[in-house]
Amino acid sequence: MDEEFDFTDKVPPSFDRMGNVIKDAEAKGFNPGLIVLLVVVGLLLIFLVGNYVLYIYAQKTLPPRKKKPISKKKMRKERLKQGVSAPGE
Repeated sequence: MDEEFDFTDKVPPSFDRMGNVIKDAEAKGFNPGLIVLLVVVGLLLIFLVGNYVLYIYAQKTLPPRKKKPISKKKMRKERLKQGVSAPGE
């Protein structure tokens, strides 16, 4: 059993491949998950900003909303509450 194993100059194949992956990790670019996240956040931001711009534009250009007409029955009740009798009663 005088055999000495000398592995100092040899690297197992699995570790040899891992070394290349680690070296090339920076050269590949962005992570695909990061790209998807950026696209989704960008679209959401564009949607919200667009809605805000449309809201401001509509507030400036559209006329104010008309109030619903009050029925005669409700008008009579309001006048009676205030103590003014409705004409004709």
